[in-house]
Amino acid sequence: MGCQKLLLYKIGHPSYNDGKDGDTAMLGDNIQKYRKARGLTQEQLSEQIPVVRQTLSKWEKNLSVPDAQALVRLSQVLEVSVEILLDTPPQGENLAAELASVNEELAERNRQLEKITLEGRQRGMILFLSFLALGIALAVKSPLISGISVGVCILLTLGILYRNLSLLSQGQMTPAQNRLLKVVTIFDGVLFAGLVVLSILVGTERVVFSQTQEKWLLVGLFSSLFLFFGAVSPRLPFQRHTGLRLPWTVLDEPTWNLAHKILGIIALPITVLYVAVALVCEDVDAVAKASVGALLLCIAIPGLLSLIFYLKQYGRLRK
Repeated sequence: MGCQKLLLYKIGHPSYNDGKDGDTAMLGDNIQKYRKARGLTQEQLSEQIPVVRQTLSKWEKNLSVPDAQALVRLSQVLEVSVEILLDTPPQGENLAAELASVNEELAERNRQLEKITLEGRQRGMILFLSFLALGIALAVKSPLISGISVGVCILLTLGILYRNLSLLSQGQMTPAQNRLLKVVTIFDGVLFAGLVVLSILVGTERVVFSQTQEKWLLVGLFSSLFLFFGAVSPRLPFQRHTGLRLPWTVLDEPTWNLAHKILGIIALPITVLYVAVALVCEDVDAVAKASVGALLLCIAIPGLLSLIFYLKQYGRLRK
């Protein structure tokens, strides 16, 4: 076994596992073991190396490894050989270079862990704001206060999303895909900001709409929504926060691509049909129902066809 591979094994690095049992002690475990055997605290040992206590703590937690000079000094202070600390016979290789390489690998692993932690925090904040918006909508009786509060929650969610698009997206996005997601997020933000402002103006009776104006405002809003997402959906990259986030589309990239391609195809015909229905409906409530119906069609048609595709693909893979 090479020295670098052995060191990776000793510190419990996930990139190396040769099937050995778990009896061999890790480097950090040995440092801690012999430090305690000498009756030394982390502070006392770190002063004798010398390093800061936090560095020694990272060594003992196997988050990094000492360089060759520090390792030799540790063996002197702890009165054990380097081979005993490493729990291995000498490998006859350049120990300093190998330790530096292992530290680089550990640094990369720690960066990935920090990224995962940050991603979890951002997703948690988005989830919290979503539930907060739902709670406000259910608990607050005043339509004005409820609308404003929910709108603010949604805008904050979109702000977090915009700032963390690359972090929250699966895989590596191209610059063009990242720009597209930013455009979609900005569109959502402008849309909800407009709705919040409109809610305030209507709620305070600064703006009063007739039934006809309400109807065409609704038609304009939903038509813009259908046409915009119909135009961008075929180019949306595979991720979990923008698009048709159905249980089967977020699990499989070809299924995701198919669903959004279908949405791009049907968006214009559904919009034309929706406007035609609005032309013959004079009642605002009827137009509102038509709006919801058109929205459901935009989700149901690509959702159902992509589900059939996913089940067929999954069946073939299982066979």
